[in-house]
Amino acid sequence: MKLLVLSDIHGNRAAFKTVLDYIKDVHIDCVALLGDLIDYCPHSNEVVEMISNMTIPIVCNIYGNHENAIINNDFSRFSSSRGVECAKITKSILTRESENYLVSQMTNDGKNDFYVDGKHILAVHGTIDDIYWGKFNCSNDLSAYADYEVVFMGHSHRPLYYEMYFNSDNQNTRFQKKTIFINPGSVGQPRNINPFSQFVVFDTCNENCEFVKLKYDYTEEQRDFSNNVDDFYKTRLQFGI
Repeated sequence: MKLLVLSDIHGNRAAFKTVLDYIKDVHIDCVALLGDLIDYCPHSNEVVEMISNMTIPIVCNIYGNHENAIINNDFSRFSSSRGVECAKITKSILTRESENYLVSQMTNDGKNDFYVDGKHILAVHGTIDDIYWGKFNCSNDLSAYADYEVVFMGHSHRPLYYEMYFNSDNQNTRFQKKTIFINPGSVGQPRNINPFSQFVVFDTCNENCEFVKLKYDYTEEQRDFSNNVDDFYKTRLQFGI
């Protein structure tokens, strides 16, 4: 099955619209959403509405740190005062419909495991030991992920593909077991010095992982930023930082 993996849209309607236009001509069976649909960019309500109107089955829709902070009114782990102020502004403009969607249609613990084509998949916004704020590091002890065939993660806004091989009792695989780690990058606020909208199409049958990068008109998004939001969040869209 072709699985569309999206993370960190961050209220960027222009970037997300480019993704939706792209998949009109590409076969997609289902969608995994890795959190942070909202905040930073000015169109959180519009993005939530666009997602709620998607006709492709959503197999996973987990909270990111921004949903968790805004719904629970807890901004204690934000790294900057400008981030706190931006999140509070986003909270103030969320419609009742958007809030209802975040509360009723998303998994509010930041992680979810599910099966597609017999593959045991874990989706986590951060890491398994810090589900909202953790950042994956290949050099860390990854044994907690050994039960999964595929792990999708977000939060860093940087694309990543990594394979880890664990010991196994399966003689047919020479006593090895593989886990694939994938970060699709960010749809709406990439931080890999590439301003394009970024995501992954993963084929669960052959394990092909296609990292897609689409150019979009970031100035369209920039025009609607509130003067009350720090210009940093507007400017970074131009540079992918």
